[in-house]
Amino acid sequence: MPKEVFGPGFRFLDKSAILSFEEITRLAGLFVELGVKKLRITGGEPLLRRELHVLVGQLHALGCDLSLTTNGSLLERQAQDLYSAGLGRLTVSVDSLDPATFERITDGGDSLATVLRGIDSAERRGFSNIKINTVVKRGVNDHEIVSIARHFTSRGHTVRFIEFMDVGQTNGWSARDVVTADEMLTTLGRAFELTPVAAGYRGEVARRHRIAGSSAEIGFITSVSQPFCGQCTRARLSANGMLYTCLFASQGSDLSGPLRAGATNDELKARIVDVWKARADRYSELRSAEPGRRRLEMSYIGG
Repeated sequence: MPKEVFGPGFRFLDKSAILSFEEITRLAGLFVELGVKKLRITGGEPLLRRELHVLVGQLHALGCDLSLTTNGSLLERQAQDLYSAGLGRLTVSVDSLDPATFERITDGGDSLATVLRGIDSAERRGFSNIKINTVVKRGVNDHEIVSIARHFTSRGHTVRFIEFMDVGQTNGWSARDVVTADEMLTTLGRAFELTPVAAGYRGEVARRHRIAGSSAEIGFITSVSQPFCGQCTRARLSANGMLYTCLFASQGSDLSGPLRAGATNDELKARIVDVWKARADRYSELRSAEPGRRRLEMSYIGG
């Protein structure tokens, strides 16, 4: 969230506009009844939400594969509560192992040391096979992909390298800055013996490779160079109850209004089904044809 956009004068949502834990859990439960098998808590930064472990406990009770994506800045102090509440999997964003580059990318946020201590804390508390997300930008951190892969896979963690995407309006995206998955694979192939791994389920977005002689994996998210819109099975519920069917959406469908107006579970499920059946999102495939399309910020609907 760039400081020049989201500085001291920026007006955030009033607390009353944000779904309560009970409202989130109720809606999540309806998605589960409709066939959803995986739930992921994202952000913005989800660990900023007070008493998040309470929500984790409520969602855990739904019986789904439950995961969370975080920037790791508050992970050290919350890892135990999250694990005890039933969080199954954890993904941490680490875009550089160089402190100066890390600070540049995060716009002067928490230090790299803070995030790495958070990962260490999560390991000690019982989280295994933590996933590391790294967005790769040409001329910024592309020279680090081998060291990042080596550092985290040597500890048994999975690394996902993500092509720099034009999410939102404020990240200064240019196609010239994109390092494609094929380029990264070529570079990593010089350092590791990599074997492709078949997709584990329909709609899996990562192209996965296993390092020979180990169980460690390296994956790539190829939204720019090899779009996977036709296989996408993800829906996103924003903090204020809007349902989005694409990471690059410009508008969503309101669920909080009907929810708070007394809609029954069947009525809410019917609305969800109608939205899902009508989806026709293909932004990653149409990117060059829609250069002026306005998109929501990543901090609003997560990854």
